[in-house]
Amino acid sequence: MVTGTNAAERTQEIRPARYAKAETGFAWLRLIGAGMVVVEHSFPIVDPRQLSILPDSWHLSPGYFALMGFFTMSGYQITDSWHRDASWWRYLAKRVLRIWPPLLVVVMFTAFVIGPLVTVVDAHEYWRDPSTWGYVVHNALLYPLQHLLPGVFADNPYPWSANGSLWTLPMETTGYALVLLAGLAGLLGRFRAGLFALLAAIVVVDGFLGATYTFQGRGGSFLSVPVGATVAFGVAFVIGMVMHRFQERIPLSRAAAYSGVAVYLVVNFVPFLQPTARFVLPFAAGYGAVVWAHHWPRHLAKYDRWVYGSYGMYIWAMPVQQLIVYAGVRDSYLLMALALPLAYTCGLLSWQLVEVPTQRLRVYLRPRRRPNRNVHARPPVSGRGAHRHERTGA
Repeated sequence: MVTGTNAAERTQEIRPARYAKAETGFAWLRLIGAGMVVVEHSFPIVDPRQLSILPDSWHLSPGYFALMGFFTMSGYQITDSWHRDASWWRYLAKRVLRIWPPLLVVVMFTAFVIGPLVTVVDAHEYWRDPSTWGYVVHNALLYPLQHLLPGVFADNPYPWSANGSLWTLPMETTGYALVLLAGLAGLLGRFRAGLFALLAAIVVVDGFLGATYTFQGRGGSFLSVPVGATVAFGVAFVIGMVMHRFQERIPLSRAAAYSGVAVYLVVNFVPFLQPTARFVLPFAAGYGAVVWAHHWPRHLAKYDRWVYGSYGMYIWAMPVQQLIVYAGVRDSYLLMALALPLAYTCGLLSWQLVEVPTQRLRVYLRPRRRPNRNVHARPPVSGRGAHRHERTGA
């Protein structure tokens, strides 16, 4: 085993002709995951009693599985960001540039364009209502979230949120804070073994809180964020942190990834094992996501310019779906067929018009290069490779 060689490099060394760079795999998986969430939301938005595309008796949710994968990929990539540049203020600035510009656009568009068009209250009353402006302020700050706008989608089957997808963003930013604290404490460096203690602790807490895709867990909420669900997704996030910091020791085996999913399905359908399924889920989804990202088919890399809109697709999808339902659609499969291309288009526009321009501001966050006294040192990387992390948002 070559010390210091990361998982992506090892994958490229084994079969360089078959696998794309991990950043391409992560982008594709995020887009597929965002699509799975759109599919999943197409059912409760039409009939709130139906939480998943699958029968309730199966206790399975493809969208929830995708979210677990999302959080592990975030834990992996955000830890990589800290590892490459352990500056607390640059780290926070990068997170702000990645999360907030697209979020501000979608919440303002929802409140100031969609809201006045679909609200059942008088226009004068809508603009005078403090909650109209509070929707933008609260959701821009993320803590606490505000789901309702005055009279907006009030006659839809799911009137409780104009954009329910935003509920995971405070949990995501909590993960960012966790990486920052772990980095400052040395858990992402010389004391990295402490990450296993962190993972064990959060698994134990998750066991007490018991969140699932049908239950947000015990523990109530803090600033409108459910504590149980935050801890459950936190398990997946910390798994990503561990996988990054021990990438030279953790094998990225496709067989193990498929086996993990198989184990999850088995324990989910065996009655006396079913209570353990929720513990297996983040490990199966998280490990699988990282493995599949590093084994993504190389020939798909030529389409990667079309797959970086997953964040925009995720945060725009539910307003799009609510509008389609407002127009009269009441069939989940028709809603799905209409919403997927529309949400994808919104995500692509968000990427091109909002995210790419704001990510370019990262050029002002690059650390100063120290003078290199080694005359034999290699020159710095330039060209397309120098911008890889601006595309991923890490």
